[in-house]
Amino acid sequence: MIAALIFVLSLVALLQFFVFYCRSMIATSRKQMLSLQARDVTGISEAAARGDEFDRILELVQLCPELRTDRNDIRAVHLYYGLLSFLRATVAQLLPDLNAWTERERGGCAYFAAVALDRRIAFSRNLMAEQMPENL
Repeated sequence: MIAALIFVLSLVALLQFFVFYCRSMIATSRKQMLSLQARDVTGISEAAARGDEFDRILELVQLCPELRTDRNDIRAVHLYYGLLSFLRATVAQLLPDLNAWTERERGGCAYFAAVALDRRIAFSRNLMAEQMPENL
């Protein structure tokens, strides 16, 4: 019985740290401005994005060459987005404040994906520029 209690408390603590980690990554990404190209591709105008756009933007991210530095961060935010979607579909239906919070957080996940897309577009452009001969 005590082992089960320790296990449950450990999972709750791990979940808490996971949520804080994801929220810190999302807060950091909200401070970054998107380039004009990323805004055109994603359709995001300012630092506001709808949570329903996350899957579409994530598909665009996966089309770009992968950066090793952001692979785990994107996976973590994708898992966090799934947790938020689960909360929105179940518990948040009963509590309007929780529903609004989950939608804001899902929008933050979509903006994080747009920033990741912007980084990958910039990386692809730099890669192409390095490979182009200078005497064209």
